[in-house]
Amino acid sequence: MGTERRVVIVGGVAAGMSAATRLRRLDETAHITVVERGSEVSVATCGMPYHLGGVIAERDDLVLQHPEAIARRFALDVRTRTTAIDIDRIARVVVVRGPSGMERLPYDDLVLATGAVAIRPQIPGAERTLALRGIDDLDRIAERLRDARRVVVLGGGYVGVEIAENLVVRGLEVALVQRAPHLLTGFDPEMVVGVAEAAIAAGVDLHLDSSAVSISLDEVVLASGERILADLVISAIGVRPESELARAAGLATGASGGVLVDEQFRTSDPAIRAVGDVAEKADAILGGTRSIPLAGPANLHGRLVADAIAGIPVSAAPTIGVAVVGAFGVTAAVAGASEAALRAAGREHRVIHTHPLHHAGYYPGARPIALKLLVDPSDDRILGAQAVGTAGVERRIDVIATAMRGGLRASELAQLELAYAPQFGSAKDPVAMLGYVADNRRSGERAIQWHELDEAVTQGARLIDVRAEGQLAEGLIPGAEWIPVEQLRARVDELRRGRVIVHCRVGQGAHTALRLLAAHGVDVANLDGGYLTWHAGTRARELAHEVTRV
Repeated sequence: MGTERRVVIVGGVAAGMSAATRLRRLDETAHITVVERGSEVSVATCGMPYHLGGVIAERDDLVLQHPEAIARRFALDVRTRTTAIDIDRIARVVVVRGPSGMERLPYDDLVLATGAVAIRPQIPGAERTLALRGIDDLDRIAERLRDARRVVVLGGGYVGVEIAENLVVRGLEVALVQRAPHLLTGFDPEMVVGVAEAAIAAGVDLHLDSSAVSISLDEVVLASGERILADLVISAIGVRPESELARAAGLATGASGGVLVDEQFRTSDPAIRAVGDVAEKADAILGGTRSIPLAGPANLHGRLVADAIAGIPVSAAPTIGVAVVGAFGVTAAVAGASEAALRAAGREHRVIHTHPLHHAGYYPGARPIALKLLVDPSDDRILGAQAVGTAGVERRIDVIATAMRGGLRASELAQLELAYAPQFGSAKDPVAMLGYVADNRRSGERAIQWHELDEAVTQGARLIDVRAEGQLAEGLIPGAEWIPVEQLRARVDELRRGRVIVHCRVGQGAHTALRLLAAHGVDVANLDGGYLTWHAGTRARELAHEVTRV
């Protein structure tokens, strides 16, 4: 690249260290300085909850490379326990404060990778809470846990449920307080009700649709007035981009508070780029930009920003948002937008629920998966997907996420060739089955959602349960009439008057019933996802009420 280029990267971990090491591999002559506020620059932060539970026994296993080692290997100027406090954009200098005092670091290119900071509850006693964001936070929490017996976790997102699970594994009494009516709000309620039920079964004192109003030395007070004893309170209510340094320098920020960047990660100052959780991401589904604090995009964008600095043409693709979490024996994975997010955005969508087994049913050990696909009815584009179960979950979401990135339409999922043997999958893979249903819906077959059923019945629709008699013991939908599929032809005349909704256990038998009745001129729709989806949705509503203290 010619004369020595001065590159300063503020922030290590995922995005910052990916940028630093990639840039060194591309340019041996650049002077690369990494400024990190914490004690380590290369940490597996996503593994930290599992150290609290002893699953990852050694704390140092989370430190991927110590500062001294990574500095030697990549010839980096690594400054730990050093904070960037100001950016002089005119002089192109970053002012930092470290163990040796104040220093001015000149730059030709500046990369902001300051990440995200934990949101603290705005309530009396919030200063008593601890949050888990970095290795120093982990050390503080681990120290407090030595003498703790009762812990309250505020927030039921990914990190909150992981922390709660690991504290239960540790043998502590755990209460989890979630402001929303269900856990994991990136998912829809009927999909993750099983996570809440598993948490309760594991002994978690779960408080949904609730919030803390104050924290004292030994208790948390909820809005309902209930008091929960606590030796330690961990806040996991969310994060926000740590963009104060950027804002103070006059850089443009977005609605989520993150730094606005273009496809080459340039901020409103072309000499400054931003990557990772501090930067807003282009939303591949809903458009615009928002905060998407995920490790995958952070690592990818760290690599790409190094390419951009080195002069390699890059163009960051909009982010889909793919994530997976495992808690209390349940795995939940998501890609793209949820139904709730699409509704909030006023975006038209079609919903498909299925309940396949993760591999061939005749092979021992088959486990059910709940799958949800969200589709644009105008062009068959995949808008989002969710999967929940105990096995085979992440594989299906990864396939769908890949299809989304490749521009495949929902009905084209049926044409995918996926690896099959009875112990690994089915000849008709669950993803392909979603494609079959999507194609049927695209061709005009009608369906209604579990949350639309009450209104449809109130308006006069007749609900017909077409399951086999042996399946009825699983439960009944109030108001449904039982007419198994085999009897429908003989009784079709009595179903011609008015609207009919058919349902089975998961939707497949009802599809057969729908085709039969439609061929005879009946005004008929399928209850999407059948009894299992309806039960999960209604159970989610009940659970929010049951575990909320009023």
